[in-house]
Amino acid sequence: MAENVESTKKVKIPRHEMPCQDPQVRAHNFEEVALGYSQETAIEEAKRCLQCKKPLCRTGCPVEVLIPDFIKQIAEGDFQEAAKVLKVKNSLPAVCGRVCPQESQCESKCILGIKGESVAIGRLERFAADFGMKSEKAEMEKVEPSGKRVAIIGAGPSGLACAGDLAKAGHAVTIFEALHVAGGVLMYGIPQFRLPKEIVQTEIENLKQMGVEILTNQVVGKITSVDELMENGYDAVFIGTGAGLPYFMDIPGENLNGVYSANEFLTRTNLMKGYKFPDYATPVKVGKNVAVLGAGNVAMDSARTAFRLGAENVYIIYRRSRDEMPARKEELEHAEEEGIQFRLLTNPVSIEGDERGWVKSLTCLRYELGEPDASGRRAPVAIKGSEFEIPMDTVVVAIGQGPNPLVTTSTPGLELNKRGNIVADAETLMTSKPGVFAGGDIVTGAATVILAMGAGKKAAEGINQYLKAK
Repeated sequence: MAENVESTKKVKIPRHEMPCQDPQVRAHNFEEVALGYSQETAIEEAKRCLQCKKPLCRTGCPVEVLIPDFIKQIAEGDFQEAAKVLKVKNSLPAVCGRVCPQESQCESKCILGIKGESVAIGRLERFAADFGMKSEKAEMEKVEPSGKRVAIIGAGPSGLACAGDLAKAGHAVTIFEALHVAGGVLMYGIPQFRLPKEIVQTEIENLKQMGVEILTNQVVGKITSVDELMENGYDAVFIGTGAGLPYFMDIPGENLNGVYSANEFLTRTNLMKGYKFPDYATPVKVGKNVAVLGAGNVAMDSARTAFRLGAENVYIIYRRSRDEMPARKEELEHAEEEGIQFRLLTNPVSIEGDERGWVKSLTCLRYELGEPDASGRRAPVAIKGSEFEIPMDTVVVAIGQGPNPLVTTSTPGLELNKRGNIVADAETLMTSKPGVFAGGDIVTGAATVILAMGAGKKAAEGINQYLKAK
């Protein structure tokens, strides 16, 4: 009875908002938008947790973070212990606390959310992880070497998560990263104002302290192959190369100057520090008017980046309605607050150019919603004769991406599906080649950071079992 009374009280306590930069200020800088909880706010939010005997929140977490445990430590004011508990299951908690869609995962399972607002698990995760980073570093536990070597291809979320768990098991882990900096999409895809790169590199440095070796500028498929890695002393290989091949709309004008894939646009800005030009030699030309085609998180990142780079008008062009937009609610709200303009039920049909081959305008068609399609969403139906033209300087195509074929085409005997993704066992994530495992976007197609990390952890477990049986 007393427990029910306590639960009723906690349901009535409102969820604590995340303090953020003022929209009019942040729209013109690349500093982090969300400012993080204070210690007092974190404790008050943590005290809302019911500490359920059967915590459903954990069932919604792809990496099985010990959620009630770390929240309990925050509520008691032991922030260092909270950070330590987080690290038990999550190699990149400061990253996940910022970019994971908790509202559709752990927080969606929170009992408080049934009658009120769920505990702000993601914000508390960020708080604890940041505290752990700023405080004195804990000594790494020494692990007995297993004598086994594992090669990981790709230093993105799945590869890093896999490496962390394999290192804890005592294996010698080497990551082969194609770019000059480790981090994958965390470094090239997600903007500084959402995920500071210093945070990512600090998390990666922690992995190095665990003994993980990271080799950059290593394009597997060119300088070496999966088979050569296995022949040269590695006992297992994990492929976590992600989904880095951009899709285009196949409309006239996509080859004009001023048309970017979201991958290129964000890579230039984030990884190559285009937003700091001319201090960094990577200019990013946006002009006055920018159109971003798509409505996912990548599209929002591209639009908000373009505005910060100096564009006066930035449009999200999307053929469905707001209800169907796949981006996180928080990202949509932040984009609108910053002045991004949504052109919904609108689809581009061609990009027009000037005599010099640069983008001049975008021709669009208006749509209306019809009956639901196979995805369950109402299908957009074109309205005949509704074409109109918008003056435009830059177009960013952000409609998704698929698997880069470099590794897969250089690996004979590796089974792929019709989309070019690697086929892997659902339980172990081993591929059709013994000793070769794969996980993350290269298997599932483009998904979230936390799902890729979950796959990396599952693959590490599969690799452990495989190496024990060798």
